[in-house]
Amino acid sequence: MNAEIIAVGSELLLGQIANTNAKFISAQLSEIGINVYFHSVIGDNGGRLKKAIEIAESRADLIIFSGGLGPTKDDLTKETLAEHLKVPLVYDENALATIESFFKNQGRTMTENNKKQALVLQGSEVLPNHHGLAPGMMLQKDGRTYILLPGPPKELEPMFQFEAKPRLASLISKGGVILSHVLRFYGIGEAELETEIQHILDAQANPTIAPLASDGEVMLRITAKADSKEEAWKLIDEEKQEILSIIGKYNYGTDDDTLASKTVEMLLHHKLTISAAESLTAGLFQSELAEIPGVSGALVGGMVTYTKEAKINQLGIPKELLDQHGIVSSECAASMAKNVREKFGTDIGVGLTGAAGPEPHDGEPAGTVWIGIAIGDDVVTKKLRLSGLRNTNRLRAVKYTFSYLIRLLEEKGYKKV
Repeated sequence: MNAEIIAVGSELLLGQIANTNAKFISAQLSEIGINVYFHSVIGDNGGRLKKAIEIAESRADLIIFSGGLGPTKDDLTKETLAEHLKVPLVYDENALATIESFFKNQGRTMTENNKKQALVLQGSEVLPNHHGLAPGMMLQKDGRTYILLPGPPKELEPMFQFEAKPRLASLISKGGVILSHVLRFYGIGEAELETEIQHILDAQANPTIAPLASDGEVMLRITAKADSKEEAWKLIDEEKQEILSIIGKYNYGTDDDTLASKTVEMLLHHKLTISAAESLTAGLFQSELAEIPGVSGALVGGMVTYTKEAKINQLGIPKELLDQHGIVSSECAASMAKNVREKFGTDIGVGLTGAAGPEPHDGEPAGTVWIGIAIGDDVVTKKLRLSGLRNTNRLRAVKYTFSYLIRLLEEKGYKKV
């Protein structure tokens, strides 16, 4: 099954909002083995939308619409599709009751145009909206499947994940199951990873393997089709073990894991505490840690010491050290890590300093980063040469620090969970 996603809304074309829905839907479809070959964005214009539908029908057997299901005149997705398919719109009584109940509970008068949201394509499966008013719908006609979803991501994402996606999986698996499992890698580029496992990618059939790259990481999504979950997991596990036998040293987690979550998992499991002193990352390292529930059992605190004076006055780094070696140096990073560990009384101290860019800093070119990590009395440093935009460099520095810390802890005998 090949899909096209059509996003409807002039605000998308005007750049007022980003089309995050297409990204979300594509990722969800890839998990069940559906290929997405085209994304289209159409303004609130019935004629142009009709033309986009005709083009999509010439190259896709699954067409997914986002947006244009609301109560106003410029919400015209289902009206245009109904006219194109010559399928009447009818009221869905459950949706209408939900809308009426919403306004009653809010103590507001429901205007007549709000009833429009309860109209659905006759013969379609109605997808209930548990986070808004307009229902979605799924219709099969003339060998194609059409899915209509509301535009707001808070409504679209749960509707697709819990209503549309299971129906699609059942449709294409013909009673079987489709399962996906993601392997996450750091420290290896996408091109190098693909080269290492090219023979596996060339031979793939079932399971299928899809490489994905994002923010310095590489992921492999393994998708298997089988008659049962047990058989699907068996196929996935066999493929997984072969892949890990080749590039396992770069694998840090699976599925929804992140480098931050695996770091916190490891710290909590081994009852280790951590503090950080940050310069170029300005608290980003600690912020990423703080997103993980339960991190208070490991993260004690930290400091943002952005200037030379802050490093001297707050961290107690000797002025002579900075005058001799500079702010962007191994010596500075090591001193930051050692001093913050001592100040906060933690097992681990992290120091991050560098030149985020776009200009050189303290005589060092943009993208130069020094990481210092103090574990007990041992202090090590690592130099990075990054080549991205300013904030990309900051994020990559943080991710590399997580990866580096995990590796150092493993070398000291602390096993990954």
